Amino acid sequence: MKITRVTPLLIDRYLFVEVETDEGIVGLGESGAWGFLEASAACVESFERVLIGQDSSRIEHLSQFMYRCYHFRGAAIMGAISAIDIALWDIAGKRHGVPVYQLLGGKCRDKARVYYHVFGKTTEELVQGCVDAKARGFTAIGHLTPFLDSPRDERYFETHAQLIGRAIDRVRQYREAVGDEVDLCIEIHRRLTSHEAIVLARGIEKYHPYFYEDPIKPDNFDEMAYVASHIDIPIATGERIHTIQEFEMLLARRAVSYIRPDVCLCGGISGAKKAAALAEAHGAGVVPHNPLSPVSTAACLQIAACIPNFAIQEYPQGEDRPPKSDIVGPVSPCENGHLIISDSPGIGISLKEGAKERRPFVPRDMITRLREDGSVFDQ
Repeated sequence: MKITRVTPLLIDRYLFVEVETDEGIVGLGESGAWGFLEASAACVESFERVLIGQDSSRIEHLSQFMYRCYHFRGAAIMGAISAIDIALWDIAGKRHGVPVYQLLGGKCRDKARVYYHVFGKTTEELVQGCVDAKARGFTAIGHLTPFLDSPRDERYFETHAQLIGRAIDRVRQYREAVGDEVDLCIEIHRRLTSHEAIVLARGIEKYHPYFYEDPIKPDNFDEMAYVASHIDIPIATGERIHTIQEFEMLLARRAVSYIRPDVCLCGGISGAKKAAALAEAHGAGVVPHNPLSPVSTAACLQIAACIPNFAIQEYPQGEDRPPKSDIVGPVSPCENGHLIISDSPGIGISLKEGAKERRPFVPRDMITRLREDGSVFDQ
């Protein structure tokens, strides 16, 4: 089955890729390059030149070819490779009439536990979001900041005592609001120094967070290992990592308890499966990163289904509502805090006719938060 066309599709705030074949089977993937989707789309167009006429079933070979042909890496490139890889697996599943996980060793589970996103500009909004998520049947809450989801155009200042004290008290309120029936996945979004991260972790340890996500910037694996060695909360990180070699470096340093591969950024289903195997060898769990469209969710579920060390799945809001429901479908049903793993062929989801016209592309604004003194602040 030969590849005849590879098409990047910028729709709403997402970049999808369709791979067409000479037998009429079309595969669908998504890039996770986030704020650089236009650059990732250009990479897809470059890869099309080498993919036309290739056997779509040679997924590993084609992934290696794209990854190694130009000798350069980066989010835009890896997002393109990931989207194409997902689409090739989608084709393979459709060709054989089975879900992708069946080609990867079969199911380890029938459903995937998820954590629900909670946002808020005030402590009261965040606490109420936790209460509402529990009422809806979720047993885990994530994207849950101990700070506030403040607008990025507002300058930031807090004293150290205010930063740490307020954050600890918010986590206390989250725990008291939902009891021990709900796990709290605490999201730091890389905004702390290593010493701040250690102090905060020790302060919230008694509230038993499920994990402590991205406490510092992900650039220095040794620094992440330093933080991990000084706290007693599991660290989750890896959403900005592009390669299995980077995951191995994190794992070898015992810098992470839960890896967070982004299936749309780390080499697709092929890359995520390899990263999960590395984590298994190191006794670590897998929490797939998923801030994108239901296509990303569908691809993540293929990994969740077939690996033994899957822990929990990130589940963004609005999967079954516009604009997402205008673009792709069907979505996996969510029941009692679990996504039901589909037995549909491929990844089990398709673009809806006319999606590009209904939902024109909306580029992301580049807004970086600044401190009160004008310097850049990570949020």
